[in-house]
Amino acid sequence: MTNLIQTEMTDLFSQKSATAPAPAFGEQKSASAKWLPAILVFILAGLAFSAWYAISQYNTLQANDERVDAEWSHVLNQYTRRADLVPNLVSVVKSYAAHETTLFGEIAAARNKLATLPTSIENNKDPRALEQFLQAQRQLSIPLSRLLMVAENYPELKASELYLDLMVQLEGTENRITYSRQRYIEAVADYNFTIRRFPTNLIAAQAGYKARPKFAVENETAIKHSPNIELK
Repeated sequence: MTNLIQTEMTDLFSQKSATAPAPAFGEQKSASAKWLPAILVFILAGLAFSAWYAISQYNTLQANDERVDAEWSHVLNQYTRRADLVPNLVSVVKSYAAHETTLFGEIAAARNKLATLPTSIENNKDPRALEQFLQAQRQLSIPLSRLLMVAENYPELKASELYLDLMVQLEGTENRITYSRQRYIEAVADYNFTIRRFPTNLIAAQAGYKARPKFAVENETAIKHSPNIELK
């Protein structure tokens, strides 16, 4: 009796197993395919973000690069303005102190050297050209300071309206030089930091951006030897 019951139960389970449908191949495929759109959206979103970030960083590099050139152009303009004031200043002083021929010659030589230097904005990318420019400016600043000291010995010269007008212009130019130089230093610092920052440095390398030379400590000290102008 027991064997009969076991046999019937075994047959019953066998029939249920035989009649239970197996998962179709199509159903298995649809279960895995439902994640495919989400995966594609995730990949496309990642690519879009990467492209947006790369474009954004490239635009930042371009903006910083142009800012450095613009600030350097201001520096050049102010130094050119100072150099243009020198002949008139020398002419006024010479009318009272014609015997200072050596000093006048040094100023003329320094100014002529400045005239031979290239003034292209691109030259600030060359460390050697930047060093030559700063050295030439220093060679003009030193005798110019001595010229102003000589003028202190001539009260009539100091009282001259033309001389006083030139001093006002020179003082304003020196102040603008200092301001322009400081803005250029800040622009170079921001640009150099940007091209060295990861991952922007990878984009900068691919686009050909290179670090800009900056005023070294000795250069900054030398270029700060501007004439001490006092209007009395």
